[in-house]
Amino acid sequence: MGKILNNEEIDNYNKNGFFFPLRVMSEEEASYYRDKLEEYEENLGKPISGNERHKAHLLFTWIDTLVRHPLILDAIEDIIGPNILCWSSNFFIKEANDKSFVTWHQDATYWGLDPENVITAWIALSDASIKTGPMEVIPKSHKWDTESHIQTNNNYNLLSRGQELNKNISKEKVVSMPLNAGEISLHHIKLAHSSKPNKTNDRRIGLAIRYIKPDVKNINTNDSALLVRGVDKFKHYELEISPNEDLSDQAVLNHKKYSDIHVRNLMRE
Repeated sequence: MGKILNNEEIDNYNKNGFFFPLRVMSEEEASYYRDKLEEYEENLGKPISGNERHKAHLLFTWIDTLVRHPLILDAIEDIIGPNILCWSSNFFIKEANDKSFVTWHQDATYWGLDPENVITAWIALSDASIKTGPMEVIPKSHKWDTESHIQTNNNYNLLSRGQELNKNISKEKVVSMPLNAGEISLHHIKLAHSSKPNKTNDRRIGLAIRYIKPDVKNINTNDSALLVRGVDKFKHYELEISPNEDLSDQAVLNHKKYSDIHVRNLMRE
């Protein structure tokens, strides 16, 4: 038995490359985090966008709290062990009746992380029903090789490069992963996944947190990560510093430094 996942659930993750749903907070707690985001957006005068969507745990204390959420870390520990780094946090938001989508892709293709002890926790801060375009996955595709991708040129694609698997996907094998607010899904770095547009009158707000074991190294560049549990004996990453207050001068400087490195790596040819 793990801390939060039982042996069957851990085996299912290892076999299929994903697990859902797992409730880690109440709907009221999820609503609190949504309110914090939308309060910031109201002050900003527009939805959060650009680099602020990436490594947002370095800008906002409440996102730093989320990436350290004990139940999320318990689930991550059940799969990759007690020493955990947060490599990134990314908002994936689809506005109400939005045409935005995510093409079929494998995260491993462009991240440059090796070995593949990498797992994403996708937190639903609003309901992610079938009509909102939840994540869709291909079971066992984490056992594929790292497949080739093509770059698309669609402004509605939420991916940084518009990348898409250069491979035919059988619809019969697709599994949708709807979540209620306060639930998470877990998926492996090589799992093929996508999502469709949001056809509801509410936003679909998700925060994807990527966790790694400290032995994982970025083979492309020097990199940074936040130690959220245990110890880091490998020292592959410059350890990030949590913000002492939202959008403090130091937090903004740290975020720019580390998010710029992160984005350059993702856009590397």
